[in-house]
Amino acid sequence: MAAPNGAGIVELPAPVNGEAVAAAATDETIRHPGAEEVSAGVREQVEAIDVRRLDRRGRERVLNEALATTSQDNYDLLAAVKRRLDRVGIEVPTVEVRFENLNVVAADIQLGSRALPTLINAARDTIEDLLTKLRIYQPKRRTLTILNNVNGILKPGRMALLLGPPGSGKSTLLKALAGKLDNNLKVTGRVTYNGESVDEFYVQRTAAYVSQTDDHIAELTVRETLDLAARWQGAGQDFAGYMKYAMERENGKSLDTSPEIDAFMKASSIRGQKHSISTDYVLKILGLDTCADALVGDYMVRGISGGQKKRVTTGEMIVGPRKTFFMDEISTGLDSSTTYWTVKCLGNFVHMRQGIVLMALLQPPPETFELFDDIILLSEGYVVYEGPRTEVLPFFESLGFQLPPRKGVADFLQEVTSRKDQAQYWADDSKPYVYISVPEIAQAFKDSAIGRFVSSAISVQFDKAKGHPEALSRTKYAAPRWELLKTCFQREILLMKRHQFLYVFRTCQVAVVGFVTCTIFTRLRLHPESEIEGNLYLSCLFFGLVHMIFNGISELPLLMFRLPVFYKQRDNMFHPAWAWSLASFLLRVPYSIIESVIWSAVVYYSVGFAPEIWRFFRYVLLLFSVHQMALGMFRTLASVARDMVVATTFASVCLLIIISSGGFIIPKAMVKPWWAWAFWVSPLTYAQRAISVNEFGADRWMKSSTTGNGTVGDNVLKNHSLPTDDRWYWLGVGVLLTYALFLNVVVTLALAFLHPLKKHQATHTGDDSSDEIDKNG
Repeated sequence: MAAPNGAGIVELPAPVNGEAVAAAATDETIRHPGAEEVSAGVREQVEAIDVRRLDRRGRERVLNEALATTSQDNYDLLAAVKRRLDRVGIEVPTVEVRFENLNVVAADIQLGSRALPTLINAARDTIEDLLTKLRIYQPKRRTLTILNNVNGILKPGRMALLLGPPGSGKSTLLKALAGKLDNNLKVTGRVTYNGESVDEFYVQRTAAYVSQTDDHIAELTVRETLDLAARWQGAGQDFAGYMKYAMERENGKSLDTSPEIDAFMKASSIRGQKHSISTDYVLKILGLDTCADALVGDYMVRGISGGQKKRVTTGEMIVGPRKTFFMDEISTGLDSSTTYWTVKCLGNFVHMRQGIVLMALLQPPPETFELFDDIILLSEGYVVYEGPRTEVLPFFESLGFQLPPRKGVADFLQEVTSRKDQAQYWADDSKPYVYISVPEIAQAFKDSAIGRFVSSAISVQFDKAKGHPEALSRTKYAAPRWELLKTCFQREILLMKRHQFLYVFRTCQVAVVGFVTCTIFTRLRLHPESEIEGNLYLSCLFFGLVHMIFNGISELPLLMFRLPVFYKQRDNMFHPAWAWSLASFLLRVPYSIIESVIWSAVVYYSVGFAPEIWRFFRYVLLLFSVHQMALGMFRTLASVARDMVVATTFASVCLLIIISSGGFIIPKAMVKPWWAWAFWVSPLTYAQRAISVNEFGADRWMKSSTTGNGTVGDNVLKNHSLPTDDRWYWLGVGVLLTYALFLNVVVTLALAFLHPLKKHQATHTGDDSSDEIDKNG
């Protein structure tokens, strides 16, 4: 067996009977770069592979030999990587997170029935907000303290469990530490990473928040979802740096370098690949390798189960190079065995790579509970305990509470602070039970030895000189802009292939409607001589424009369904809004051309429009411009409204206004002065004028009218208050393309600055002390 050779070439044991075998190193084996292996005089057959060009089977082979186990346990692999880095003296960047005097308050909380999301309440809220800004009226509202002066410190290499009953502020604390709190919340106190405030670097790239909700694109497979996330997050950056320094320091030294580990590290350091070994690694440790090629799915598309989808949500965040994770209820839908192995693999990562995991679990099984190093217990917004897991029971025993037999520690901790459940755990026979409130327990913790130790640790400021320069992310995005854009392009192409039926159906629909149109507007004369026939031609032109506008409405639900995924990826700085919208915009251009050409090919000569070929191509160009404008309009409505019901309602209103004010139903001469602005704003105005000039400016319409003065073409145009100058064609095309560009810019701005709509839920039982309010808004 030979050692690694070169930057991307490694030598592994040759497959036996088509299967890869994992090599086991013996004490007699000496491996070092550039040297051959001597093992008891026996030379094993080896095979050189290039980790830069691994196919799927090659990636699986490298990963399996590095893991050297059939289970999900990644301890041996991570331990081997750690030994290699320690041997050459490579310092792994670490992060220390502190939160001091952190208060989070929700202001302007509605009470009672006013909190319900009814139409009347929405109208009243709008009027009250307006009157409040004018300082005319001050509504009766109150504030709610979600986190109350909490303090804590998260050390690298420690795995902490965040416990607390529902409504205790767990999600708020996780979001506060990850820099993802809603702007409507009032936040005081300080959160620091290695002594630096969260506004001094890009905390969204340094830490990852794993949400309770599973937002994914249903048409992508599990592997594709993680592959895309890996590329956007720059998976392989850390290993690229490690391998560079490791190979420099190992050069010329006789060190025991495992070829399997070296192959894994080299393969992991390759960035920008369509398929990454980091994805295969995450799929393996999360137990998703059995469903890697299955669609994620949703309520409309059959896909993976809810528990598997929850693991995809976790994998999407851990596939990148981040080392600080805040995880909110990642065990929902998972069985106890899967939860155990997931937490165990994350614990191995934390301990071997000096990462940080703060995980909120509602009811962790006992075997899972034992995997954590530290416990943070929240209740009613107070930290009632923070410290080693082994010391949590002695602390509560000092208060008079004891864990009963056959009771899980996690369940005990979540119930012992509750007024309803606390009495059953009282074990101090020397005095009668009296309810100990949450603030009293929190104060008792501050006065305890562990509480004083935490306070003293926080009081000592972090020495920034000891912080690793690469520990905190200083750039907004992990990959270059071109790589981000290319990845967005590839995803959109993939989604268009998955939506192939939709696009084929739309294309067939255009052809069918075109066939119906040409049978309705049948060609009566090649050389029309009256305005009546001209009106029929004008109606057919108008119908074609309206059809192209309506055919773009499918963009509205497509974008609406992807918005939650976009917001998640945008807030985690996977990619910028412009890369996402530009890829979607440009890839719709070829399809607009296809629809325009098909409609024109079916309708144009069948109806009997002007036969000049150059007028045919101008007709196609105009329909293309209208279709692009329509796509931009519906995408704008979806990105601004962010709600399907609201977006479809506004889409109907916009279509009615555009059609009624476009100059065909009501000619310009008959439009009332106060609606003149709508006429000139409507894109259909310019489309109608351009397409009319293109048709009625042809020579065959230049015959003298039999019913009046002038030519037939001029009379038709003048009767509908349409211009006769041919320059209106190019003016119309220019305005429509400007509309399309402008609307796509609006889409980009909306995606960049707007946030998903919040779902407000609140109940009020009449007593202020018993309010239950959704703190996540």
